[in-house]
Amino acid sequence: MQTILVLFGGCSTEYEVSLQSAHGVLSHLDRSRFTPLTVGITREGRWLRYGGPLSGLETGDWASRPDCVPCALSLDRGDRRLLWLDGSGRSEGFDAAFPILHGKNGEDGTVQGLLELMDVPVVGCGALSSALCMDKDRAHKLAALAGVRVPRSRLFRRGAVLPQMAQAAEELGYPLFVKPVRAGSSFGISKVNAPDQLPAAVWTAFAHDREILLEEAVPGFEVGCAVMGSDELTVGAVDEIELADGFFDYTEKYSLITSRIHCPARISPEKAAEIQEAAKAVYRALDCRVFARVDLFLTPWGEIVFNEVNTIPGFTAHSRYPGMMAAAGWDFSRLITRLIELGVGA
Repeated sequence: MQTILVLFGGCSTEYEVSLQSAHGVLSHLDRSRFTPLTVGITREGRWLRYGGPLSGLETGDWASRPDCVPCALSLDRGDRRLLWLDGSGRSEGFDAAFPILHGKNGEDGTVQGLLELMDVPVVGCGALSSALCMDKDRAHKLAALAGVRVPRSRLFRRGAVLPQMAQAAEELGYPLFVKPVRAGSSFGISKVNAPDQLPAAVWTAFAHDREILLEEAVPGFEVGCAVMGSDELTVGAVDEIELADGFFDYTEKYSLITSRIHCPARISPEKAAEIQEAAKAVYRALDCRVFARVDLFLTPWGEIVFNEVNTIPGFTAHSRYPGMMAAAGWDFSRLITRLIELGVGA
């Protein structure tokens, strides 16, 4: 029996989704093989050993429960222990960590680096890969070197003057997107249809990061591919996002008000196989391991263009990653078991 440290919550704008994903993972964990050691991180950054029921995660009031205990990880390399900070001197051992932390301060390599420093096996991508995938500019550069087309873009750092950005926008052409370089779930992203919309979009993006991208709008629609593995890779069915208007922002990702997700995508088997190969090329170029979701665009003339990689995609019952893997024959419980096996053995 292995004990798996499951980390959820976090100091991120995607806090609520992390709770839902943790609920999904814990609900499908094979308790005959794995014992969960659940630790939540509050919005303020407090670490709490959570001993309550799964229903407490769904309601979001988990941190106020009396069975939550302040805790910290032992930083001694190889110790792999959770220390209770309630004065009892109690500690609990674990074998590996499964971070279910979306966005900044969790999916960006910060927590992964801490765990690697402690020599803790991580179920998911490592520190370098997580940081690279969170960085849209550098991820695009590496994907391009791997032979996958990326959108045309221009990088600007805080302090850049608006006339420079306006000139770059004219060269890229409208419509275009303005994006923070490092932010999860489309936070701070604006679609800009005309020059007068550019200043507000730039201000919004800089509120999330010190670097921003002006990026061409790629015609067509978004497709995704779930990838699993470290050496030998397994891919899920390709899915397709059908949008009625706008783009796939945070609200649409988790409410699907005007959009639909088709899995498998409504494309030919040959094109789906081509997308899967491109996803694997990006996955390897960005040093991903265990699992990640690779998002791309498919243009009207059949060209595949890289968008981004999510190193900790959602794990709710309706999330895209488990949906794509289910379409490829991996039910939720079997999927979670395999991810842990890969993380512990990698």
